[in-house]
Amino acid sequence: MLLLASASPARRRLLEQAAIPHRVMVSGIDEEAIRDDDPHQLVMRLAEAKALAVAERAGPRLLAPDGTPCMALLACDSLLCFEGEVFGKPRSSAEAVQRWMRMRGRWAELLTGHCLLLPEQSASGAGGRRRCAAVATRLRFASLTEAMVRRYVASGEPLACAGGFALEGRGGLLVERMEGCWSNVIGLSLPLLHGWLPGIDLGG
Repeated sequence: MLLLASASPARRRLLEQAAIPHRVMVSGIDEEAIRDDDPHQLVMRLAEAKALAVAERAGPRLLAPDGTPCMALLACDSLLCFEGEVFGKPRSSAEAVQRWMRMRGRWAELLTGHCLLLPEQSASGAGGRRRCAAVATRLRFASLTEAMVRRYVASGEPLACAGGFALEGRGGLLVERMEGCWSNVIGLSLPLLHGWLPGIDLGG
Protein backbone atom coordinates (compact mmCIF):
# COMPACT_ATOMS: atom_id res chain seq x y z
CA MET A 1 0.00 0.00 0.00
CA LEU A 2 1.29 3.44 -0.97
CA LEU A 3 0.48 6.61 0.98
CA LEU A 4 0.03 9.47 -1.48
CA ALA A 5 0.61 12.96 -0.05
CA SER A 6 -1.53 14.71 -2.65
CA ALA A 7 -5.12 15.77 -3.24
CA SER A 8 -4.67 15.53 -7.02
CA PRO A 9 -7.35 13.39 -8.70
CA ALA A 10 -5.03 12.98 -11.69
CA ARG A 11 -2.30 11.40 -9.56
CA ARG A 12 -4.83 9.07 -7.98
CA ARG A 13 -6.07 8.01 -11.40
CA LEU A 14 -2.51 7.25 -12.52
CA LEU A 15 -1.99 4.96 -9.51
CA GLU A 16 -5.37 3.30 -10.04
CA GLN A 17 -4.63 2.68 -13.72
CA ALA A 18 -1.26 1.18 -12.76
CA ALA A 19 -3.03 -1.09 -10.21
CA ILE A 20 -1.07 0.40 -7.30
CA PRO A 21 -3.16 0.30 -4.09
CA HIS A 22 -2.95 3.58 -2.20
CA ARG A 23 -4.40 5.84 0.43
CA VAL A 24 -4.37 9.64 0.48
CA MET A 25 -3.27 12.11 3.16
CA VAL A 26 -3.05 15.76 2.12
CA SER A 27 -0.11 17.78 3.48
CA GLY A 28 -1.75 21.20 3.77
CA ILE A 29 1.60 23.01 3.54
CA ASP A 30 1.89 26.65 2.45
CA GLU A 31 3.44 26.18 -0.99
CA GLU A 32 3.87 29.93 -1.47
CA ALA A 33 6.32 30.00 1.44
CA ILE A 34 8.80 27.73 -0.37
CA ARG A 35 11.14 29.49 -2.80
CA ASP A 36 14.11 28.53 -4.96
CA ASP A 37 15.58 30.19 -8.05
CA ASP A 38 16.23 26.77 -9.64
CA PRO A 39 12.92 25.27 -10.86
CA HIS A 40 14.26 21.71 -10.54
CA GLN A 41 15.24 22.34 -6.93
CA LEU A 42 11.94 24.11 -6.27
CA VAL A 43 9.74 21.18 -7.30
CA MET A 44 11.90 18.81 -5.24
CA ARG A 45 11.74 21.09 -2.20
CA LEU A 46 7.96 21.33 -2.53
CA ALA A 47 7.60 17.56 -2.83
CA GLU A 48 9.93 17.00 0.13
CA ALA A 49 8.04 19.49 2.29
CA LYS A 50 4.75 17.72 1.52
CA ALA A 51 6.27 14.31 2.27
CA LEU A 52 7.74 15.34 5.61
CA ALA A 53 4.54 17.10 6.70
CA VAL A 54 2.50 13.96 6.00
CA ALA A 55 5.13 11.69 7.56
CA GLU A 56 4.91 13.66 10.80
CA ARG A 57 1.15 13.00 10.98
CA ALA A 58 1.32 9.42 9.71
CA GLY A 59 3.93 8.39 12.28
CA PRO A 60 6.85 5.94 11.97
CA ARG A 61 4.59 3.19 10.55
CA LEU A 62 3.14 5.55 7.93
CA LEU A 63 -0.45 4.96 8.96
CA ALA A 64 -3.09 6.13 6.49
CA PRO A 65 -6.14 8.03 7.82
CA ASP A 66 -8.05 4.73 8.07
CA GLY A 67 -5.22 3.16 10.09
CA THR A 68 -3.74 1.12 7.24
CA PRO A 69 0.08 0.82 7.50
CA CYS A 70 1.75 1.83 4.24
CA MET A 71 4.94 0.53 2.67
CA ALA A 72 6.01 3.93 1.35
CA LEU A 73 4.96 7.57 1.19
CA LEU A 74 5.05 9.52 -2.08
CA ALA A 75 4.68 13.28 -2.49
CA CYS A 76 4.81 15.18 -5.78
CA ASP A 77 4.59 18.73 -7.08
CA SER A 78 4.43 19.95 -10.68
CA LEU A 79 5.32 23.24 -12.37
CA LEU A 80 5.64 24.40 -15.97
CA CYS A 81 8.76 26.27 -17.07
CA PHE A 82 8.37 28.61 -20.03
CA GLU A 83 11.02 31.06 -21.20
CA GLY A 84 12.62 31.23 -17.76
CA GLU A 85 9.34 31.65 -15.87
CA VAL A 86 7.72 29.10 -13.56
CA PHE A 87 3.98 28.58 -13.89
CA GLY A 88 1.81 26.84 -11.33
CA LYS A 89 -1.99 26.92 -11.54
CA PRO A 90 -3.37 30.11 -13.14
CA ARG A 91 -4.98 32.37 -10.55
CA SER A 92 -7.69 33.57 -12.93
CA SER A 93 -9.14 33.03 -16.40
CA ALA A 94 -7.47 36.23 -17.56
CA GLU A 95 -4.07 34.95 -16.44
CA ALA A 96 -4.69 31.60 -18.18
CA VAL A 97 -5.54 33.36 -21.44
CA GLN A 98 -2.45 35.55 -21.17
CA ARG A 99 -0.21 32.52 -20.63
CA TRP A 100 -1.67 30.55 -23.52
CA MET A 101 -1.33 33.48 -25.88
CA ARG A 102 2.38 33.41 -25.09
CA MET A 103 2.83 29.60 -25.09
CA ARG A 104 0.95 28.75 -28.30
CA GLY A 105 3.29 27.28 -30.91
CA ARG A 106 6.20 27.23 -28.45
CA TRP A 107 8.11 24.72 -26.32
CA ALA A 108 7.83 24.45 -22.54
CA GLU A 109 9.10 22.05 -19.87
CA LEU A 110 6.87 20.31 -17.34
CA LEU A 111 8.73 19.51 -14.12
CA THR A 112 7.47 17.17 -11.42
CA GLY A 113 9.31 16.82 -8.13
CA HIS A 114 9.01 13.44 -6.39
CA CYS A 115 9.88 12.56 -2.80
CA LEU A 116 9.64 9.00 -1.48
CA LEU A 117 9.88 8.09 2.20
CA LEU A 118 9.95 4.59 3.65
CA PRO A 119 8.53 3.80 7.12
CA GLU A 120 11.93 4.04 8.82
CA GLN A 121 12.10 7.69 7.74
CA SER A 122 11.35 10.04 10.61
CA ALA A 123 9.53 13.32 10.16
CA SER A 124 12.80 15.15 10.85
CA GLY A 125 14.48 13.40 7.94
CA ALA A 126 16.94 11.38 10.03
CA GLY A 127 17.59 7.68 10.30
CA GLY A 128 15.74 6.34 7.29
CA ARG A 129 15.57 6.22 3.53
CA ARG A 130 14.48 9.13 1.39
CA ARG A 131 14.67 9.67 -2.34
CA CYS A 132 14.01 12.91 -4.19
CA ALA A 133 14.12 13.59 -7.92
CA ALA A 134 12.77 16.00 -10.49
CA VAL A 135 11.60 14.61 -13.83
CA ALA A 136 11.37 16.89 -16.87
CA THR A 137 9.20 16.46 -19.97
CA ARG A 138 9.41 18.84 -22.94
CA LEU A 139 6.20 19.85 -24.70
CA ARG A 140 5.45 21.77 -27.86
CA PHE A 141 2.04 23.39 -27.90
CA ALA A 142 -0.15 23.82 -30.97
CA SER A 143 -0.40 27.16 -32.78
CA LEU A 144 -3.79 28.23 -31.48
CA THR A 145 -5.94 31.16 -32.47
CA GLU A 146 -7.07 33.56 -29.78
CA ALA A 147 -10.60 32.20 -30.12
CA MET A 148 -9.36 28.65 -29.48
CA VAL A 149 -7.43 29.83 -26.42
CA ARG A 150 -10.47 31.57 -24.99
CA ARG A 151 -12.72 28.55 -25.61
CA TYR A 152 -10.27 26.28 -23.81
CA VAL A 153 -9.94 28.62 -20.84
CA ALA A 154 -13.74 29.00 -20.70
CA SER A 155 -13.98 25.21 -20.17
CA GLY A 156 -12.47 25.77 -16.70
CA GLU A 157 -9.92 22.99 -17.11
CA PRO A 158 -6.77 25.19 -17.13
CA LEU A 159 -7.56 26.76 -13.74
CA ALA A 160 -7.16 23.43 -11.93
CA CYS A 161 -3.84 22.40 -13.48
CA ALA A 162 -0.17 23.28 -13.10
CA GLY A 163 0.85 25.11 -16.25
CA GLY A 164 -2.76 25.76 -17.20
CA PHE A 165 -3.57 22.54 -19.08
CA ALA A 166 -4.46 18.88 -18.49
CA LEU A 167 -2.83 16.37 -20.84
CA GLU A 168 -5.48 13.77 -19.98
CA GLY A 169 -8.29 16.20 -20.79
CA ARG A 170 -9.01 18.81 -23.44
CA GLY A 171 -5.44 20.00 -23.10
CA GLY A 172 -4.21 16.80 -24.73
CA LEU A 173 -5.45 18.21 -28.04
CA LEU A 174 -3.16 21.19 -27.64
CA VAL A 175 0.14 19.29 -27.31
CA GLU A 176 1.79 18.68 -30.70
CA ARG A 177 5.00 17.00 -29.53
CA MET A 178 6.33 15.50 -26.34
CA GLU A 179 9.85 14.50 -25.32
CA GLY A 180 10.06 12.43 -22.16
CA CYS A 181 7.71 10.73 -19.70
CA TRP A 182 4.00 11.19 -20.48
CA SER A 183 2.74 10.31 -16.97
CA ASN A 184 5.09 12.94 -15.52
CA VAL A 185 3.01 15.58 -17.32
CA ILE A 186 -0.14 14.29 -15.63
CA GLY A 187 1.37 14.39 -12.16
CA LEU A 188 3.92 11.66 -11.40
CA SER A 189 6.43 9.57 -13.30
CA LEU A 190 5.34 5.93 -13.20
CA PRO A 191 8.71 4.71 -14.56
CA LEU A 192 10.53 6.58 -11.77
CA LEU A 193 8.19 5.11 -9.15
CA HIS A 194 8.69 1.61 -10.54
CA GLY A 195 12.45 2.08 -10.41
CA TRP A 196 12.28 3.23 -6.80
CA LEU A 197 9.98 0.43 -5.65
CA PRO A 198 10.95 -2.68 -7.63
CA GLY A 199 10.99 -5.04 -4.64
CA ILE A 200 8.23 -3.62 -2.45
CA ASP A 201 4.87 -5.36 -2.32
CA LEU A 202 2.52 -2.41 -2.62
CA GLY A 203 -0.44 -4.69 -2.19
CA GLY A 204 0.75 -5.89 1.20
